[in-house]
Amino acid sequence: MTGLGGTLSTFPNFIAYFVFGAVLVALFLFLYARLTPHREFALICEGNSAAAVALSGGLIGFVIPLASVIAHSGAIVDVVVWGIVAMVVQLGGFLAARSILPRLPQAIESCNVADAIFLAALSLALGILDAACMAG
Repeated sequence: MTGLGGTLSTFPNFIAYFVFGAVLVALFLFLYARLTPHREFALICEGNSAAAVALSGGLIGFVIPLASVIAHSGAIVDVVVWGIVAMVVQLGGFLAARSILPRLPQAIESCNVADAIFLAALSLALGILDAACMAG
C-alpha cells in the first residue's frame, strides 16, 4: 500500500503506544508528586520556578528512556516493563538527591533554584543513562 493509506496503516499502533506512554507519564507524575514532601503542582501554580525546574527535569528524565523504548520495542509489554524501570530510576534519583541535599524539599518550597537545577540535572543524567542501558 502506498500513499496516505500506507502511512496511516500504522496509526492504530501509534494510538496504542501513545496511550500507554501517556498513562505511564501520568502515573509517573502522580507517584513523583506523592513521593516528594512538597506539593509541586501547587508550588508551580503559585509561580515557584524551583518547583517547575525540578519537576520538569524529572519528567524529561523519565520521558527520555520511555521514548527510547517506544522507538525500539516490539511490544506494548516492553513499554510497560521498561517504563516502570524508568520510574523506579527517577524516583530513586529523587531519594538520592535528597540524601545529598537533606533540605531539598524546603529549598524547593523556598524557590531555591540552585537546588532545583541540581535535581533536574541529576534526573536528566539518570534518564539518559537509563535510555542507553535499555538499548543493550
